[in-house]
Formats: sequence, structure tokens, C-alpha cells
Amino acid sequence: MCMKSNIESFLDLVKERNGHEPEFLQAVEEVAETVIPYIIENDIYYGKNILLRMVEPERVITFRVCWVDDQGEIRVNRGYRIQMNSAIGPYKGGLRFHPTVNMSILKFLAFEQVFKNSLTTLPMGGGKGGSDFDPKGKSDNEIMRFCHAFMSELFRHIGHNTDVPAGDIGVGAREIGFLFGMYKKISNGFTGVLTGKGMSWGGSLIRPEATGYGTVYFAQKMLENKGDNFEGKNVVISGSGNVAQYAAEKVIQLGGKVLTLSDSSGYIYDAEGINIEKLAFVMQLKNEKRARISEYLEAYPNAEFIKGKTPWDIKCDIALPCATQNELNEEDANILLNNGCICVSEGANMPSTKDAITAFHKAKILFAPGKASNAGGVATSGLEMTQNSLRFNWTREEVDLKLKDIMSNIHDACIEYGKDEDGYIDYVKGANIAGFVKVADAMLAQGIV
Repeated sequence: MCMKSNIESFLDLVKERNGHEPEFLQAVEEVAETVIPYIIENDIYYGKNILLRMVEPERVITFRVCWVDDQGEIRVNRGYRIQMNSAIGPYKGGLRFHPTVNMSILKFLAFEQVFKNSLTTLPMGGGKGGSDFDPKGKSDNEIMRFCHAFMSELFRHIGHNTDVPAGDIGVGAREIGFLFGMYKKISNGFTGVLTGKGMSWGGSLIRPEATGYGTVYFAQKMLENKGDNFEGKNVVISGSGNVAQYAAEKVIQLGGKVLTLSDSSGYIYDAEGINIEKLAFVMQLKNEKRARISEYLEAYPNAEFIKGKTPWDIKCDIALPCATQNELNEEDANILLNNGCICVSEGANMPSTKDAITAFHKAKILFAPGKASNAGGVATSGLEMTQNSLRFNWTREEVDLKLKDIMSNIHDACIEYGKDEDGYIDYVKGANIAGFVKVADAMLAQGIV
């Protein structure tokens, strides 16, 4: 009862300060429920209010972004940067351009990023940013003008030793290029202040693939721990962007059968399996034509398109939610479980609701939270930062090997802190505590700042 009271008192205080931010509160609650008991059991952390300090951003930056569309109309968007925690390194985290972007979503993402970056063992703090700007339907020139306007303010708050943004939803190679171009012009310096850059101007091999590959590598480690693997498994994937595409590619390479991909309009179900040739078509469809996933049926008419739905009702062995937050709810979780799903590895940030995660844990299936399983993207961004500092590029094989090692180390850390008395691995608890310990130790060493 004392433990429950401690958790509730903490959450009440956070809700009092952030009551209008549901996504942020959801992320904090998930961490608090596993980390507070650990704090109470370890005197070094108890009574220091470390978690309370972690949930309060070190700095919140908001600004207006004025730009001109192709019709000559002046448009106004909001820009944000949440600099959450720099105890173990410069702030690191993506920029998201999407109409749903608000303070709650960015604070939840920044808070998750602190733990995720800590888990990689690389010297990176946590941050997140973006804008309510919607790149969909915009011309390349409109996107360039917006990115240049956005960076003309953001540049004051970032730097290769201060804050290193990257891409996220709505911010891919095109956007990173425009952002970097303006930063370089304003700062009159060529530094590794953004990651996800093109290979000809400071990027890293494997970076585009890293989040998707890492999600699958983590799932493979969970399966191996149970004496299993991807070979012959039916795999359901949500999303059809960067993360989903490369998760699908790695699943295929490991012998799994990808059955679905999706976007905001619905999902495709290909009972024959999405092979490498079909995946290449999807990549062209989404990356070049920027079309809807439903157009997959024009090339492969044997597939089905289910409008306005997510793919969790398709029978599978493994589910990889790679689209967006809270896309998989309790009902979806129960359908997956009833259909025999044995493993869920999150490719997106917090795609499973709290009730869904509870259902997975109750059934004792393999479940990997995004802060652990999708850390491959930011890990490879950290490797890109290292290569920029060295003025050197590693080979594709070298980066991929380092990525595999990082995901393996994250998996082992989750086992160290997440193994229950009955032998079940609670990867949520393991990831939260492992991520907390490194940041907390650094904060204690640096004093009350």
C-alpha cells in the first residue's frame, strides 16, 4: 500500500502541473510504475526527487514559423523544441512535422527519448521538436521555404555539442537537407548538427534502415532467448513509412513472411506475403510517388485493402506496430492474443496503449517497448555523430554490426533489470530501470542543476 501511495502521490503532482497533456502523462505513468519501486528499494536514489526532476524539461522552446506558399499566401505554423535532459550528453531527438504535433506529444517523445538514448549506452541526452506543419500535399518548394523559415529560428538553440536534431514523422532526407542547408548558411560552419544527412554530405550508412532493422533485431533477440527465430513466422506490420519498410525488409531477410502494411487510409493484406520485389514497389509508391498504400492493389490485385482499419485482426505470430502512438489498443491486443501472436516489438513510439500492454503482460508473451526496440534509429544517429567528429565513414557492414551489438546490449540490460521471480522477462520494467539508472547516476554526480 505504501508503494502504491508513493506512485499515486507522484503522479498526482505531475498531473497537477501537466493535466492537459494526456500523451505525456501516459508516458510518465508507465515509467513511474516500474521505476518508483526501484528508487524506494535503493537508498542512493531515494529522497532525491530524481524522477520528478526528469519529468520536468530543462528547457521548452516555442516559436512561430512564417512562410509563403506557392499561391503567395503567408502561412503561420508553430515550432517547438523540448530539451528534456542533458545529464549524459547533448540533447538528441527527432523533429516531427505533422498537424497533430503539440506540447503533450513532444514532451512524451522527449521523455521517452531520455530513456531510449540512455539504453544505447552512447553519450546522448534526450530532446524532441517539430511543428504542426503538414508536408502532405505541399510542393518541394513549399517544404523548402517552410524548413528554411523553421531553421532560421531553431538554429539559435542547437549545436553539435548542445542539441542535435534528426528526422521523425514528416521529416525525411528531403527535409533534413533543407534544414541543414539553412543551418550551414546561418552558422557559416559545416558541423554534424543534424543527423539523417545524405551520404555525400556527412550521413551514415544504415541510418535510413536503422530503426526498422533495430526493431527486428530486438525481436530476434527476444525470440532467441526462448530458443526461437523469425524463420517461417507470419508477421503483421503497421505503417508503410521508413520504419515499417525496413522492418519488413529485415523480416524477409530473416525468413519471416510479411502479411500487411498500412497508412492512415487503411491497410493492405497480402496472404501470399510481401516479398522483396513487392516491398520495392511499396518503397517507390510511398517514397517517390507519395501515394496511398491502397495503390498496391493496382500492381498486386490478389491482395486486399481494408479501408480505415489497422491490421491487428490478421492472424500472425509476430506483430510490429511501426506507425504512430496509441495505434494498438486493448481490443486489438486481445485479438492478437486470441489469434496466437507470441511476440510484439514496437517500431513506433508508444504505439500500444497501457491496457494493451497489460494484456500482453498478463498473457506473458514477448513484448518490447519502443524505448528499447526502436532505439536503433537514434543509436545509428549517435554513430553518425561519431563519424562526423572523426571526419570518417564506416562501411555498411561495420555500422550494421555496431547496430546489432547495441540492440543486443539493450536486450541484455532489459533482462538484467526486468526478470521476474517466475522467469518472465518484463521488458518494460527492464528498459525503464536500465535507462533510469544511467541518467540518475549522472544527475547525482552533477549536483542539483
